[in-house]
Amino acid sequence: MLTILSRRWSNIFKEILKRTNYELVISSPYLSNAGIKFIIDNLNPVFREIGQVSLITDLSPMNIYHGATDPKSIKLLMESIEKVHLWHLPSLHAKVYISDDTDAIVTSGNLTSGGLFRNFEYGVNLTEERTVRLIKNDIRLFSELGAKISYEDIIEYCHVSDEIKKTYTQKEENVEQTISAKFKKIIEQANDKLIKLRLAEGPPHTVFEKTILYLLKKHGSLSTDQIHNMVKDIHPDLCDNTIDRVIDGKRFGKKWKHAVRTSQQHLKKKGLIYWENDKWYLVNG
Repeated sequence: MLTILSRRWSNIFKEILKRTNYELVISSPYLSNAGIKFIIDNLNPVFREIGQVSLITDLSPMNIYHGATDPKSIKLLMESIEKVHLWHLPSLHAKVYISDDTDAIVTSGNLTSGGLFRNFEYGVNLTEERTVRLIKNDIRLFSELGAKISYEDIIEYCHVSDEIKKTYTQKEENVEQTISAKFKKIIEQANDKLIKLRLAEGPPHTVFEKTILYLLKKHGSLSTDQIHNMVKDIHPDLCDNTIDRVIDGKRFGKKWKHAVRTSQQHLKKKGLIYWENDKWYLVNG
């Protein structure tokens, strides 16, 4: 069954939350305290003790200083519900809310006060079990491309976000170069922190390997250039075009592209992908 959702779609979402039994999956680039409180207030007490929330969002500093995302709200979620799994994925744009295997909301609305209550949003509520599971699987694949964030990481990032917002306000109110330089430094530090979390499992090619498998599964055969372009779209923070690979004083192109090629060769040696007619293919794809 498919139901069209428009403004005040939160009324239907509220009823879905109340009957969620064991799993809630959320993909929302932006989220606020109002959005998180809406989730907590409408989940039943039993779920808060035994259920699981999987949340994928974008914790990029730009979202923090623009006020689009509040890490403190995520901390509140983790403190209010026993099991919360959190992932950070830059360039995330999907707004999807999935309850168990029974309901999936695909909408334009973020988990914010505006997205839930004020804006003119549009979307659909799907209840056919097979479709719900397909959507859930896609969102899980998205999350695997991101960084798993722990409760301790969020506590630390809350302090970082306070500095970001404080210095951004000073920057907007003050034209002094020292303030602008301080703001730039804090943003760089925040980005560095997120990249470290993204690479917790190993060097960049470990992230790129997952991404290549995901892309070949979703799109079929792809050329190396196509893979490069898609990887850069998914991981802009890891694909810095200002950094070249230098060996013995000679430049050999962009460092991230070498990491992608290394990933391709690793996957080939593992027997997971192969090269034919200028394109990469999944083995048994």
